[in-house]
Amino acid sequence: MAIKSIIIDDERLARTELKKLLQEHKDIEIIDEAANVDDGIMKIETLSPDLIFLDIQMPGKSGFDLLAEVEKAPRVIFTTAFDEYAIKAFEVNALDYLLKPIEPKRLSDAIQKLQYEIQKEKSGLLNGRGPLTEEDQVFVKDGERCWFVKLHEIRLFESVGNYAKVFFSTNKPLILKSLNALEERLDERTFFRANRKHIINLRWIEKIEPYFNGGLLVELKGGEKIEVSRRQTVKFKEMMSL
Repeated sequence: MAIKSIIIDDERLARTELKKLLQEHKDIEIIDEAANVDDGIMKIETLSPDLIFLDIQMPGKSGFDLLAEVEKAPRVIFTTAFDEYAIKAFEVNALDYLLKPIEPKRLSDAIQKLQYEIQKEKSGLLNGRGPLTEEDQVFVKDGERCWFVKLHEIRLFESVGNYAKVFFSTNKPLILKSLNALEERLDERTFFRANRKHIINLRWIEKIEPYFNGGLLVELKGGEKIEVSRRQTVKFKEMMSL
C-alpha cells in the first residue's frame, strides 16, 4: 500500500532533488508539496498524509511551529541543512533526521525505519477528523520544548483558561486547546470528562472512592486526585459497570 507523503520545504531545488531520490522507493507516493508552513498545514489538514518530509528552517515559521499547529501530527522525517537541530528533532521523536544534501543510503534507512513503524502499528490509525485512537500521537510544544506523545501515555487534561494542561510522565505542558474541543476529538471509551475542568484517561485510574454530594473521587496512577461531579458520576458508573 502506498504511503501518502507531502514534502514541505521552502527551497524548490531541495523538493525536486528529494522527489528524484524518492522515485527509487515505489511505496512512497508524493501527493503534494508546500513551500511554507501555512500552506503545509492546510495540505496536511486537507489531505491527511501518512508521512511528511519536513524542513526545519523556513522563512516566518519553522518546521517545529508547523507541528505545534496541526491538529494531528503525521509521521515526520526531518530534512534540513542545520545539524544543530538534530538533538531537538529526536527530542520530539521524529521518525528520522536527514541532513542535506540527502544521501540515498540515509534515505533508504529512514524509509526502512518507517516501514517497520507501520508494521508495528498495524492497529489501524484513523485518518481525517474521526476520534483520535490511543495509538495516535499528538505533538505538544511548550516554549522551547517539544514532544510527540501517544494518547495512551496521557493520563489527564486540565483546563487552564483557554489552554489545557497535558499530564504525561513527569511533564505538564500547556496547549492552546479548550477542554470542549479536546473532548470532541478524544475517544470517549478511553477519555472521560470528570468535571468542568478535567478529562481523565480511564486506563490510568488507580482508586475510586465516594465523595461529597454523591460524587466520586478518582485517584490516578500519577497521584492526581480528581473529583467526578455528581452529574458525571451517573454516567461514569454506567460506563464502568458490566
